[in-house]
Order: sequence, then structure tokens, then C-alpha cells
Amino acid sequence: MDYKDYYKILEVDKKASKEQIKKQYKKLARKYHPDVNPGNKEAEEKFKAINEAHEVLSDDEKRQKYDTLGADWQRYQQTGGRTGGFDWSQYAQQGGNAGGGFYSFQEEGEGGDFSDFFSSIFGERRSGNRRSSMRAKGQDFSAELTVFMEEAYHGVKKTFTINDKNLRINVKPGVEDGQVIRLKGNGGPGRNGSEPGDLYITLRVPPDPRFTRQGNDIHLEVQVPVYRAALGGDILVDTLGGQLKLKIKPETKNGTLLRLKGKGFPVYNQPGQFGDLFVKVVLQLPEGLSEKEKELFKQLAQLRND
Repeated sequence: MDYKDYYKILEVDKKASKEQIKKQYKKLARKYHPDVNPGNKEAEEKFKAINEAHEVLSDDEKRQKYDTLGADWQRYQQTGGRTGGFDWSQYAQQGGNAGGGFYSFQEEGEGGDFSDFFSSIFGERRSGNRRSSMRAKGQDFSAELTVFMEEAYHGVKKTFTINDKNLRINVKPGVEDGQVIRLKGNGGPGRNGSEPGDLYITLRVPPDPRFTRQGNDIHLEVQVPVYRAALGGDILVDTLGGQLKLKIKPETKNGTLLRLKGKGFPVYNQPGQFGDLFVKVVLQLPEGLSEKEKELFKQLAQLRND
């Protein structure tokens, strides 16, 4: 019986975290999935090996047992596979069942047969010469969904279709680009009565030409007529939450940044909490001056000795 290097099969370091193992497993499972490689026996065997490696390395108890065995395997081989001089009983399982669901891309009839190496360590029920099928959580699905900035601000209900199934999702206010929402039980069917997989939706919030979002803060530029900036007054500003009246103080300089507390983006999953709105003043010079206006500007320049 050959030793199986599960770390090598999953192409991860022996110190890899559970999250790294999960991520690498998903990557390889997609690559070698039978649906992607129809009729490819080599890919099918690779897919089974990947599932087996993940079953062990994603489970803390199995992984610890496997790592301990790895240190003793050479001594076991030196016995010629005989138990003499090697306490195999601490590893071998008589009968039993590896059982339990696990995060998996496998579907009915795929990847369910584990190797003799696995069975000898962790156990698996057999019926005659045929292994009984193991329970396995259904395949997890992933998808992307576009949510525009105004929708992300107010929240929105979205309806979409995946695998011929219509789903309706409630996107809460405050979501960010790249945020992942999990829809439990909306993945592939489970194997042998196990729970179905989940659907992971990555939200894509494209940039808005009017606003720049930084966390829960919103930045925008507003054009202010030069005379309004000089004399002061009120202007209306269009924001994601509607129009706001903004007070411009006399002699406001170009590039001045005004902060409106609590007028930014809603904080996700925290109703009533908002970031801030930062408004940058951009002075707007008048165009198409009349002769009278030009004369007035000349008088102002003379008064200012410009």
C-alpha cells in the first residue's frame, strides 16, 4: 500500500491554513471536475485524489492523525507492511465510517471512492468488494452580481437565474464591491441524503462618475460660481441620499473640502449609521461675459490693484 502525500496532491505547504487548503481545493476541483473534463480518466482520478486529500486536511482530527502517521510511515515500510515492530493499531480503523459531510464539489457518483490508504487509516464501510457510498455535502456554486452605487446606497432586491433556478436576493444598504453573500442550500444537491451546497454571490459595484466611495465616506466635487465663493451663499448639491443645501462661507477658496457628518454611505448591517460626505469646492469662472460684466471685473481689478 503506497503512502499518499495529501499536501502534494493539493499543492499546499504542510503549514497551510484551513482557509488556504479550502481555497486551493476549490481551485483544483474546478480544474479537474468531470464535467469540465468529460471522458478524461486521468482528470477523474486526479479529482478523486483531490477530494480525498481535502477530506483529510480540512478536518483537524484527521489532519493531526495523518501528520503523525507521516512521521512513522518510513518505519512501517521498513517492516514490509507487517505490523511487527510497528504499532499500526493506533492508525488503522476496523470497519467504521469516515462519514460526515464536507465542503465538496463532488456530485452523485463522482469522487466518492477513497483509496485503501485512506480506508486503512480512517475506515470506511464495505459491502462485499464494493465500498459503500459516503455522504458528502453538495457542490458549492459561485456567481457575480452587479449592483450600481445608488442601489448599494439604498439597498435593492435582485432577481436572477442560476442553473435554471430563479432566485431573489435582498441586497442590504452599504454593500461594497467584492463583498460575498452566501445563500445557504442553493448550491448542488447533497450526496446520499447530505445537505446541499451553498451559493456564494460576489457583488460587483462599478464606479460612479459623480461620486467616489472610500469605505463608508463619499467624496464629490461641486462647481461653485466665483462670485458665490467670494460673497458666500447657499448652493444645492446632488447626493446619493437626495439634494442637500450647502452653505458656502464668504471668501471660500478653490479646493476647499467641506465635511458633512453622517451624510455618507450607510454602514452595512448597522441601521441608522452613516459615513461622512466630503464636498470639494471647485470654483467656476463665468463664461460669455457681457461688456458690462467685463467693465465690472476691470473695476474690481483696479480696486484690488491687480
